[in-house]
Amino acid sequence: MAEQEKQIGAPPAQLQQAPQAQADPPQAQAAPAVEDKPPATMSRGEARKTEKAIEKSSASVLDFIAPASFQVTPNYLQINDLFVKTLFVYSYPRFLNTNWLSPVINYDISMDVGMHMAPLESNMFLDKLKKQAGRLESSRQIEQEKGMVRNPQLDTAIADVDQLREDLTAGQQRIFKVGMYFTIYAKKQDELKQASDQLTSLLGGLLIYTKQSIFQMDQGFHTTLPLGEDELGISKNLDTNSLSTTFPFVSAELTSNKGILYGINRHNNSLILFDRFDLENANEVVFAKSGAGKSYTVKLEALRYLMLGTDVIVIDPENEYQALCEAVGGSFFDFSLNSEKRINPFDLPKGTGDEDGGTIIRTAVTDIKGLVALMVGGVTPEEDAVLDKAIYDTYALRDITEDVATHQNPPPLLSDLQGVLQNMTGAESLVRRLTKYTEGTFAGLFNKPTNFELERGFIVFSIRNLEEALRPLAMYLILNYIWAQIRRQMRQRILVVDEAWILMQYPDSAKYLYSLAKRARKYFLGLTIISQDVEDFLSSEQGRAILNNSSLQMLLKQSPAAVEKLGQVFHLTEGEKFLLLESDVGEGLFFAGASHVAIKIVASYAEDQIITTDPRQLLEQKEQESKENRIEGEAIEAGAQNTEEYNAPNQSAATPEPVTPPAPQVASKPTPAPTATPTTPTPVTPPATPQPAAPSTLPATPPVINPTPAPAVPTQAMGTPTQTAPTAGTASQTPPPTPQQ
Repeated sequence: MAEQEKQIGAPPAQLQQAPQAQADPPQAQAAPAVEDKPPATMSRGEARKTEKAIEKSSASVLDFIAPASFQVTPNYLQINDLFVKTLFVYSYPRFLNTNWLSPVINYDISMDVGMHMAPLESNMFLDKLKKQAGRLESSRQIEQEKGMVRNPQLDTAIADVDQLREDLTAGQQRIFKVGMYFTIYAKKQDELKQASDQLTSLLGGLLIYTKQSIFQMDQGFHTTLPLGEDELGISKNLDTNSLSTTFPFVSAELTSNKGILYGINRHNNSLILFDRFDLENANEVVFAKSGAGKSYTVKLEALRYLMLGTDVIVIDPENEYQALCEAVGGSFFDFSLNSEKRINPFDLPKGTGDEDGGTIIRTAVTDIKGLVALMVGGVTPEEDAVLDKAIYDTYALRDITEDVATHQNPPPLLSDLQGVLQNMTGAESLVRRLTKYTEGTFAGLFNKPTNFELERGFIVFSIRNLEEALRPLAMYLILNYIWAQIRRQMRQRILVVDEAWILMQYPDSAKYLYSLAKRARKYFLGLTIISQDVEDFLSSEQGRAILNNSSLQMLLKQSPAAVEKLGQVFHLTEGEKFLLLESDVGEGLFFAGASHVAIKIVASYAEDQIITTDPRQLLEQKEQESKENRIEGEAIEAGAQNTEEYNAPNQSAATPEPVTPPAPQVASKPTPAPTATPTTPTPVTPPATPQPAAPSTLPATPPVINPTPAPAVPTQAMGTPTQTAPTAGTASQTPPPTPQQ
């Protein structure tokens, strides 16, 4: 048999040669060393055995998916270290609210939800409904014949059946067989029971009742797997309207392992942790009405990105960022007529590796033309051509050409451009309109060399102290300077332009802002645009273009006039429009790429004290500071007074006053006995040389002086001894006591 199997698997040539080999064996034995035999082939049976052996010894996909252990019990499954239990829905209420499944899905437990739906034939169901309607009508007639009170439940059931029959007949609805299953996972049996009870209670509150698939846990687990197999087969019939309410309108989860906390997802109370630099571009637009919290939101974002090492540069029209800048040790530049900081619009940026000198010059000329157009209120095409040539000639005055080496020369000033224009035909109007910026009131702001450099960290340019007419010019000039510094050295930065509608009022500044939005991604820059005038911003072509080039959008509380415009631009639903109208301060919609959620901005107490712009809070902070300063001053004064009182006796003890020894007593004429005046004891120093007594008018009777002076110790202990008044006619002195050894 083995030989036959080998022959069956042999090629045709070998089959033809086999009879000849059997007929002539000597010849076949004589030629084995000369002819090469073809390799022996494997039979089909052996090939199958070999394939099975190879499959058994190789790892398959099931080996990677299958758990290490799988235990089935009547009440739960145990898969490795997880405990699993499946629930099924067996009853629904008469009415189902839209999106009733969303709170169940957003519930904070590990759970899989399986929904199996299959359409039923309408004709078959119509026959069943016809029979059901007949039974209900018969029951109502029997009750009426018996004189019973009307049954509202029966009337309602008949009305529902009639309505459903009409809808099915008209094709407005269909009937589906729906099975809904919930598989819960937990690491402990207690946690599994607790999660099961919580889910049952949550669904029971919606009048949706569930049971456990006891003795069928294995089939329940397979039913919720993404295999499309309903092994439990427990279903209910729902029409199209009822089935549509089960669609889970679940918000997107914007939670990642990096980035900053933007706020809380109002749909499911999850955290919105996001990094704007992970999107296609890091640009952001913030639209809100006045007082809705747009500056508060941006300041909170800037503060948190600053902690991650990101540089933040702000153009601040109202000094709202000064407190934050001082709190984090940043640089605050007050850009005004009285300020010492100046920016020369003719400064040339240092080129990057892919830019030549000609590109740098052409970019600078374009930017200066835009600034001059803002200064003079617009230029005609003829003036634009004249201005273009004049700017090149102005650079040539300082020997600055397309050669990069010449860019180290000192750049010209605006007055140099005016001087060149004075010698050109057709520029007379430009010269007159530029005069106030070179010689008039505003000469010091635009006609001086740049005298500062940008540092790292938090930098704020304030333009609050400028006139309204100068604000667009200052914002344009500051943006141009910042952009030159950004191109010099690439690192992660955020540029905040608050009240951007100021720039969007003029075509030249709007075009410049749009160019920044397009080129920011190449230099690792995230541009943040804040505006409260939504309609004017979106009505311009550049404003719409900036919005299209921003991957991050934030819409906070809006006015009724602006919400319709935003609805058209952002394709908002009626519910989202209503949310923007009814939101509180710091609430709105957060768009990140293709996802958007409802957000609530939250800050810690310390962050809130730094970034708040609420006037009431600011007044309370000032009152609290003044109160603390007053208490601190009173404490310092009280401490100084206590120190003086404490040091006074110490100084007296440390440096006692010198005491003069008693003057020698002299004999005097009889006088009335003087009254002895007590003296205050004072510290005594060692006796000094007695001084001669002052001249006296008393009789010069030689005094009797005790040659032995009194010791100092008894005198300090007892004080100055009181002298006894001498009796009349006595010319002697009571001698002091003799000291004891």
